[in-house]
Amino acid sequence: MAEEARGKTGKPGPERLKPRRPRDELGRPQAWTAENRLHLEDFDSLPLEENHSLGIEHFNAGRYFPAHEAWETAWKQVRDTADAEFFKGLSQLGAGYTHLLRGNRHGAFTLLRRAAGRISRYPGGHFGVDTGAVSTRAEADADAVERGDLEPGTLPVEPLRV
Repeated sequence: MAEEARGKTGKPGPERLKPRRPRDELGRPQAWTAENRLHLEDFDSLPLEENHSLGIEHFNAGRYFPAHEAWETAWKQVRDTADAEFFKGLSQLGAGYTHLLRGNRHGAFTLLRRAAGRISRYPGGHFGVDTGAVSTRAEADADAVERGDLEPGTLPVEPLRV
């Protein structure tokens, strides 16, 4: 049997776990000596279903960075399967709204569009997600950010729920 791949290929292994660096509420890395203001679950130790459930819970509560982290871990857990692009899209959805709150206009509309494109490829109800509604809304929010109708540092009046 071949040895597990290293780097950014292959499935997550103990040597690829994320370092526990202090972060602010929006997930931005802080100095190593700073107080950690963001406490996350140990996503690497959780099964796919629990990471997805936590992703939904965090996203619907407006905690977009933790949602991104949960779905990014789920994406790595299903790498090389038919569901990989779905979880990559959800991860990008969380990242897009994180960038919006951080004030990064380009990052927000770019990631929201990528998320919409990936999520829309899956049938409605896939892993309990209304893929049509989520992808349509993510695309609309991306357009609003790009036009300047949705300002970085803010969220839509009616936040998207997964």
